[in-house]
Amino acid sequence: MPYDTFQGSLDAANLRVGVVVSRFNGFITEQLAQGALEMLEKHGCRHENISFVKVPGAWELPLAAKSLAPHCDAIIALGAVVRGDTPHFEYVAGGAVTGLNHVSLETGVPIALGLLTTDDLQQAMDRAGGKNGNKGSEAAEAAIELANLIKVLKEIR
Repeated sequence: MPYDTFQGSLDAANLRVGVVVSRFNGFITEQLAQGALEMLEKHGCRHENISFVKVPGAWELPLAAKSLAPHCDAIIALGAVVRGDTPHFEYVAGGAVTGLNHVSLETGVPIALGLLTTDDLQQAMDRAGGKNGNKGSEAAEAAIELANLIKVLKEIR
């Protein structure tokens, strides 16, 4: 049975994108941000269409994303939560992810999750430009594609 297939493009030329970055574990998150910004540029996003916001930590990502949402076609949320010896990791990581999901569903603005949740610093470094690539770059591509897909889906209503 034939059916319509929809997919977003990777053309960011006309997108307004918010990039929200946690300052905590900054040596990791700066690499994620660099990867995201390079990917946005690669796909044609104009500098004036990027809102770059820094927040203290991962816990603050959802509120900043919610504040940016009315002005953006997509948001890229970047942070790094590294497991420690206390349950703090689960609360911060879980709260940030749940909050970002709620913001996206509530506002209809796609939020790409570039929040690393790792067992140690080496794993975080490996995912922020190391041997496992740059999850900031991957989040940027996901944000571009989903923003364009949402625009297409709104047109078929």
